[in-house]
Amino acid sequence: MPPSEFNYVYILTSVKNPERHYVGSTRDLETRLKAHNQGRVSYTAKYCPWNLETAIAFRSKQKAATFEKYLKSGSGREFARRHF
Repeated sequence: MPPSEFNYVYILTSVKNPERHYVGSTRDLETRLKAHNQGRVSYTAKYCPWNLETAIAFRSKQKAATFEKYLKSGSGREFARRHF
């Protein structure tokens, strides 16, 4: 399966404020990171530029969405802090 057919869940870290993280998902990781760093994503524009900390590829869009939702929960944020 070509990489473009994967669904990615990613974690970004702000260069300006390394304590600031963002969790998102996309099918096109490179384009999405560019959008974050160009300030085209309203939620992250204030803290750019961003570095890609972690990206996990899923074949299933549903599994990616479920994992993204988990990472945005309290226990998921703690999991990410400890393991990523």
